[in-house]
Amino acid sequence: MEGNTIGAIPEIRFSTVAYDTRNIVDGSRSVFFALTGAFRDGHAFIGQAYEKGVRCFIVSGEVNVNDYPEAGFIQVPDTLMALQTMAMEHRRKFSYPVIAITGSAGKTTVKEWLYHLISPNLRVIRSPKSYNSQLGVALSLLQLNDECDIALIEAGISSPGEMERLREMIRPTHGIMTSFGRAHSENFRTTEEHLSEKLSLFSHVRSTWFTTALQLDLKSVEAINGIAIQPSQFQKDLKYVPFEDSASLNNVLLAIGVARSLLGKEIDLSERISTLPRLALRLETFEGKGGNTVINDTYNLDIDALSHSLEYQLRVAEGRKRVVIIGLDDENLHRREEILQIVNAFKPDKVFFLSPDDELKDEPENSVILIKGTRKADMQRYARNFRLRKHTTYVEIDLSAVRNNLEVFRKQLDPTTKMLAMVKAQSYGSGIEKMASFLEQQGIDYLGVAYADEGIELRKQGVKVPILVMNTEEEGFEDCIQNRLEPAIFTLRQFDLFISELILQGQTAYPIHLKLDTGMRRLGFDLKDLPKVCDVINAQPEVVVKSVYSHLADADNRRDRRFTDHQIAHFTHACDFIQGRLNYPFIRHIVNSEGAANFPQAQLDMVRLGIGMYGITTNPAVKRKLKPVLSWFSAVSQVKTLKKGESVGYSRTFIADKETTIAVIPVGYADGFRRSLSNGKGSVFIGGKACQTVGRVCMDMIMVDVTGKKVREGDLVEIIGKHQSIEQFAEAMETIVYEVMTGISRRVHRVYLEE
Repeated sequence: MEGNTIGAIPEIRFSTVAYDTRNIVDGSRSVFFALTGAFRDGHAFIGQAYEKGVRCFIVSGEVNVNDYPEAGFIQVPDTLMALQTMAMEHRRKFSYPVIAITGSAGKTTVKEWLYHLISPNLRVIRSPKSYNSQLGVALSLLQLNDECDIALIEAGISSPGEMERLREMIRPTHGIMTSFGRAHSENFRTTEEHLSEKLSLFSHVRSTWFTTALQLDLKSVEAINGIAIQPSQFQKDLKYVPFEDSASLNNVLLAIGVARSLLGKEIDLSERISTLPRLALRLETFEGKGGNTVINDTYNLDIDALSHSLEYQLRVAEGRKRVVIIGLDDENLHRREEILQIVNAFKPDKVFFLSPDDELKDEPENSVILIKGTRKADMQRYARNFRLRKHTTYVEIDLSAVRNNLEVFRKQLDPTTKMLAMVKAQSYGSGIEKMASFLEQQGIDYLGVAYADEGIELRKQGVKVPILVMNTEEEGFEDCIQNRLEPAIFTLRQFDLFISELILQGQTAYPIHLKLDTGMRRLGFDLKDLPKVCDVINAQPEVVVKSVYSHLADADNRRDRRFTDHQIAHFTHACDFIQGRLNYPFIRHIVNSEGAANFPQAQLDMVRLGIGMYGITTNPAVKRKLKPVLSWFSAVSQVKTLKKGESVGYSRTFIADKETTIAVIPVGYADGFRRSLSNGKGSVFIGGKACQTVGRVCMDMIMVDVTGKKVREGDLVEIIGKHQSIEQFAEAMETIVYEVMTGISRRVHRVYLEE
């Protein structure tokens, strides 16, 4: 690796590449790459890595080496490229087959199912989880070793030109193309360009497998040495498949076809096919009983997956106690020592090994619990037992989608523009503590709350990022100051009272934020108030202005921009006036999510993201890049048959005009499923099919029409998800998305997913 060496590089054999200090347990054998990303700069964490024992660093920025006397630094132009170059050189050491897997969807599923089918016969190394990015591919390749017969490496792209670098790193001998769809298509000029970019991964391979559903033209097939897989070729194998949906059938057909090509037709795959796992590709995290946070990763006991789950636990814990519960069925008892060795490397506080018939006698409290094990070990039972609430209805929050959406907005902004994330109203119903902690990890510059008590709760949870309190009340001044919360000041009376409290507590240069009214006509100083406001600021050493901000009233109106343009001009004029009266700079911010999407020229020094983080915007160009964050599910409690003339629910507002089958579902207006959705105005999806409400929505349950559908007790019910978006649900409720999100009751369990 070329670069300027600063300090003395220790003469030790490095076994681990580190880029996230939260994952470092023992840094003495790690080399730390200070990666720079959209939200975080790894150079800011060199000190933490050094404290954890790291003594070798790859950097691209300036470092004061005197602060780290025992460390050595290699300075390179680009740390990610240096890591990729190291991975590329490592890849060249191995001559066994390397199968590259790409496609718009199904990459991880095909990889894991192919591993399931061939691993009893071949020693397989594969990408962990969904490691398919520019960073993920490099990390995957660095795991290649001499103890393998074949490698399965995922590759994913989102923009033109990315695949070339991945191909150079992977140097695949074979390829698998899973599918081709609209994911990231907005970043390519044409569909043809998008497809060509994906297929370029296979330009020099011996063969590329794909199913006939892909419908590649002859020229493309020849360019990638394509082998089309058809269902008719594998009818005997397909009869053992435990799935029925079309996406799973396409993925399993690919896995079977490639497995047959690698192993031959004589190998009996029937049992392996029948036991293909329904993959939990994202780690499920939820708040459990006894103050515990539970990470549910119970679909297999693969060693690589275990290591990455332990890394994830370490990152989530942030200093809290860590407990690992491993489920071992009879077939895996012999692996106990091997598994224990891997677990102990992460130094958890407690480790439990359980068989299917065991009970956990010593239940942890106030810990982060990782539950890992095979299906046969019935580890889902322990995950269910730890759930804080037993309510069948639950909301899923996809944190990976939040991360994607933050990056989408970040790309719209100048590199110097800061981001404030709004987490008021329980972070729009998603859970304020979990979301705030996650956003802090993403490098958000500020958090915004409505009231001081929300900010106090975040401080109790260990959140350290600056917090702006938008509706600061006199009763909360003392708590605000004690917890270093930064208040919005919007009236002269409020300003005077807050300064009095600062004097009482002996505070000087306390950060405040001035809120201006530029047209919303809610809280805020008018322009005529500013001379007196500035006089107070200059006369009172107790305060310092951190920011000046305002709210746009019509930012989602792209047809008529005049009012918003007037507000922006009014605001910038006011800021210029304030700047002329103060002798120091301050942050200016006026745009929210819609403003950032529709008026990026007004981003100024900071933008405030709220609903946009959850994938909601009226801007179609931005909308295509965002991912939905919130899904809402329940389950069927009971199925009943109504005779003609029988009624359902209160006031008998529905009377069956024929024999009708209904399903009763435990969600009602106390959960946020409004009464206005009664009698067919609302619907849910069961088995992918719409089922309209019948009768009135009750406090705790609804009834839906499932006549002619195969519905059983316990079936999953989708309220908001891939079949019914949150926008569609809000439209049916005759309200806005904000009200849907904030209206979902706190008794509805929140489950957090992250890839």
